[in-house]
Amino acid sequence: MFTGEYFHSFDNKGRVIIPSKFRDELGDVLYIGKGFDQCLFVYPYETWIEFSSKLKKLSLLSSEHRFFSRRFLSGFSECNIDKQGRLLLPPNLRDYSDLKDEAVIIGVLDRIEIWSKENWDSYSNSDEMNFEKVAEKMSELGLEL
Repeated sequence: MFTGEYFHSFDNKGRVIIPSKFRDELGDVLYIGKGFDQCLFVYPYETWIEFSSKLKKLSLLSSEHRFFSRRFLSGFSECNIDKQGRLLLPPNLRDYSDLKDEAVIIGVLDRIEIWSKENWDSYSNSDEMNFEKVAEKMSELGLEL
């Protein structure tokens, strides 16, 4: 399970260090792509296979199902972490998520997310989403701490 928040800078080749805490659980092969809210999703191989098997169950007859599958899957590619613990982010993914100098890498249960520091600060401190109010709604859905 991935949890935590880590700050790392990019090198001049567009590589970022993945926290050592995450590397073992991610494994040798991982999938990275466009997530929601301008962040990148990074999945371990096994989790990606499990998720993609669910996508295979979507109906080809549904235009919404086709649209979601195409848009989501086209943004992903298979990657590896190098021996120094770095992940090379393709330019199109860096552009999508506004990643320039500093990244925030967070653990979100079965995946990690990579955010630009500016986008993460804006998102996590947004007036639009108040953590306490959202927590109350989660409680109403049966999620108790």
